[in-house]
Amino acid sequence: MAGSIKHARTGGSTAGAVAGAIGRFAAYIFLIVLAVAIVYPMIWAVLNGFKSNLELFGDPWGLPSAWRWENFVTAWDLGVGRYLANSVIVTGASVITTVLISAMAAFALARLRIPGAPVILVFILGGMMLAPTVALIPLFRLLQTIGIFDTYWALILLYTAFRIPFTVFLIRAYMVTLPREMEDAPIVDGASRWQVFWLVIMPLSRPIIVSASLLQALFAWNEFVFALAFINTTELKTLPVGLYQMQGRVLSDWPVLFAALAIASIPMILLFLGGQRQFIRGLSEGYGK
Repeated sequence: MAGSIKHARTGGSTAGAVAGAIGRFAAYIFLIVLAVAIVYPMIWAVLNGFKSNLELFGDPWGLPSAWRWENFVTAWDLGVGRYLANSVIVTGASVITTVLISAMAAFALARLRIPGAPVILVFILGGMMLAPTVALIPLFRLLQTIGIFDTYWALILLYTAFRIPFTVFLIRAYMVTLPREMEDAPIVDGASRWQVFWLVIMPLSRPIIVSASLLQALFAWNEFVFALAFINTTELKTLPVGLYQMQGRVLSDWPVLFAALAIASIPMILLFLGGQRQFIRGLSEGYGK
């Protein structure tokens, strides 16, 4: 009888191990297919940036016969360099303003006793339901009234305002999980709330700060509607609008367009590769707890 029970347990554990191995194998296959589906189009675009038009249409899936760096030089000279600089300025400034304001608001809502805090939080989160395209006309008049239409500040202000609700929600969800003992001790020693925020809470919230910064950078880097509607000067265009307008100038020179797309994608790829560990940690800990 004991032998039968032992055999049944051994058989059950073996079957469980096999099922677990099959599940892990299926998960690996799925992730590999997903990675190929995401990475291959980017590699394909970069390789086509080195081809001639004849090679591109004759063998779009093949390797280039020669590495034509002049396509990238042409794309840069057509304005990609300037568009890239504009996007870096707007994206960098909007990341700083959005994350800084959202972190202070999240700290106040998560760690301070504010009368009506739930109502304030609901009011802030209500901004997530506002579609940017619906507000184009009033925003157009507002930016002209305050004198920042067709400037960097127009985009920086809008990117900050429309992303604060989501960023506050993200950072607050993480700060709520931090132990209060970490801030009570400095307060007992005489630290102010401002010092606690900068010296204790912000370092502890580094993963979610990085996550919020990357998400804001991705949004600002790829945003098209506001950049098209509120920037008229060619020298101030950001990459999405600049590349869209560049297509009309190069006409059928598709390798140059692919070269421009490759240049435009490099900063975001490097940014995510540098912050991916903190990005994953911030999101998983913020939502997991």
